[in-house]
Amino acid sequence: MKAAILGLLAAALATPALAGGNHAGGHGEAMAVGEPGKKANATQTIQVTMKETDDGKMIFTPSTFKVRKGQTVRFAIKNAGKLDHEFVLDQEDKIMEHKAVMEKFPEMEHDDPNAIRLAAGESGEIIWTFTNDGTFKIACLVPGHYDAGMHGDVTVAKK
Repeated sequence: MKAAILGLLAAALATPALAGGNHAGGHGEAMAVGEPGKKANATQTIQVTMKETDDGKMIFTPSTFKVRKGQTVRFAIKNAGKLDHEFVLDQEDKIMEHKAVMEKFPEMEHDDPNAIRLAAGESGEIIWTFTNDGTFKIACLVPGHYDAGMHGDVTVAKK
């Protein structure tokens, strides 16, 4: 019985890992949204605040961004809320896959360069180089937070 449960758990984890990268060491394939950047190459810093509102919404401020293809951006992220929040940057389909996995395994640990989880009052950063143009998503994938409004768009324009 124990072996069967472990087998089912491994199968459940394997499919999302292959579809969206693994959560132990980042994504193995090139990501459409771009790649980790070097802080020295950042041409812009965007301050982002994550928090809950009094009416139960969960928000990023700002929630929409415009950057240029090839640009390296430093996202300086502050959790000004009372709960843990995440900042995940990816394609919309990858965000939705990851959201579904997080709903099943809410305590899943991450080590992805395109994401950061911060406890209340903590700050952190993501340095990112946008290698492709298009529209991408930011999201908090703590269960319930995306549905409470904690997501936004990053538009990457050609140079």
